[in-house]
Amino acid sequence: MATTLRAREWDRRGDGGLSFTELGFGTAPLGNLYRAISEEEAQAILERAWAAGVRYFDTAPLYGLGLAETRLNRFLRGKPRDAYVLSTKVGRLLKATTPDRRDGLGRWFDVPARVEVYDYGYDAVFRSLEFSLERLGVDRIDILFAHDLDLSNHGSQAALDARLAQLMKGGYRALCALREQGVIRAFGAGVNEWQPCQWMAERGDFDIFLLAGRYTLLEQEALESFLPLCQQRGIGVVIGGPYNSGILATGPRPGAHYNYAPAPPEILDRVARIEAVCARHGVRMVDAAFRFPLMHPAVLSVIPGGQSVAEMDANLRASRAEIPPALWDDLKAEGLLRPDAPTG
Repeated sequence: MATTLRAREWDRRGDGGLSFTELGFGTAPLGNLYRAISEEEAQAILERAWAAGVRYFDTAPLYGLGLAETRLNRFLRGKPRDAYVLSTKVGRLLKATTPDRRDGLGRWFDVPARVEVYDYGYDAVFRSLEFSLERLGVDRIDILFAHDLDLSNHGSQAALDARLAQLMKGGYRALCALREQGVIRAFGAGVNEWQPCQWMAERGDFDIFLLAGRYTLLEQEALESFLPLCQQRGIGVVIGGPYNSGILATGPRPGAHYNYAPAPPEILDRVARIEAVCARHGVRMVDAAFRFPLMHPAVLSVIPGGQSVAEMDANLRASRAEIPPALWDDLKAEGLLRPDAPTG
């Protein structure tokens, strides 16, 4: 199958930069998130993505407590290293434990017995990178993201502030050194909230942020200040969670998920209204949800998850869909999309 996906170039530093396919591959589901999939299934999903032209792959030590990185190892072996862009994350070190004491019980299934140790310090960045290179079986990683510097992971503003301070005092210096030495091409943070991203962007020379679930067809608050700042500074944005944990793909059915939990009534109602506008234009809501963030000039790639070949095919279909401009106009007219959201 020929490469058919559109790509976006990012070259903030004038060194040739990186090329991102608009559809990227987020590997959390390959870490057996919520259910176990076989090695054969995992490889089949990855091969389907590659055959369709996907060339940006994002992973993390957290995903399956190392499993997602090791599954990518098998898949990437033999692929030309210059043919794809690869990002992973720092901020957690994995330590061996007994199966009954491992982290992620009920979230990650059939994974190594490991516990996560948060560490955004100077030495920890180098150690984390070394472990990831070993698990991935590659000689370099293009982008390192400081992972999960947000309230939802650290529980309180005070705890988050302490982790952000640790990053800026230690890990940030390590990331700068790795970039200056050419070990990595770029660095940033991968988080679930835009506010910490803006905080970091205002205090350091960050290249790319991976923002999950916070710039979608359902939520555009990041347009207030964060996305304009990125545009102004040439900072790239990768959008994770474009379907807000599923509801923009499944529709407002009973049990639909939003932010990793059952959707509350006001979200179900808003999604139903969005879906009705899409239906009037003969557009699948999931297709509009995929395309919407890509219309912002700072956005480089969208990385929905996929835990089966069928889900991968659905993402590919969404990435190729054509959306009539009148759909965006109607969503804005009905107050379902911010008036300042780029839709041209």
